[in-house]
Amino acid sequence: MEITSLDQLDPNATYSYADYLKWRIDERIELIKGKIFKMSPAPATRHQLHVGEIYRRLSNHLYRNSCKVFISPFDVRLTPLKKSDSSKIYTVVQPDICVVCNPAKIDSKGCIGAPDLIVEVLSPGNTDKEMKEKFEIYEENGVKEYWLVEPDHHIVLVYKLNETGKFIGLKPFTESEILTSEVVEGFEVLVKDIFDV
Repeated sequence: MEITSLDQLDPNATYSYADYLKWRIDERIELIKGKIFKMSPAPATRHQLHVGEIYRRLSNHLYRNSCKVFISPFDVRLTPLKKSDSSKIYTVVQPDICVVCNPAKIDSKGCIGAPDLIVEVLSPGNTDKEMKEKFEIYEENGVKEYWLVEPDHHIVLVYKLNETGKFIGLKPFTESEILTSEVVEGFEVLVKDIFDV
């Protein structure tokens, strides 16, 4: 039976990336540890402006670079680093923006493995998911740097993976500060410029 609606799926079941590829569902979804998470149908204008500005700046900075920047929708398939059998994929997410510096991770379906940098712009419908579920999976899958952009307060929260595989939060970057990245060498942006679009 062809799956064309979320109503046809069991919300308590565990699904894999192989299942995900067979579905013909119009709604945007992500799989997190085999569970279905419905994404907001269309992000608000403000959300898209912030995503677009960060993407534009990263893309310009990485022009002709081995690191590549991608914007949602773009499938990122993750398997935990500490799992012995990673042949089955149960997590497929679509971050707002991701930077991948290892070309071997990029294929025709998106990215397999952790991007080096993930940027998520918070909005009322996604805050809980980004702050808890995605934080945990990005950490356990080895994302080196994770930015949470908070439009209501005009701040960016930056988490960097330490040598023990745990995210360490830096102090919030406010509008008057320059945001830099350890994984995207030489990149910097005045936080105010992200929000003044």
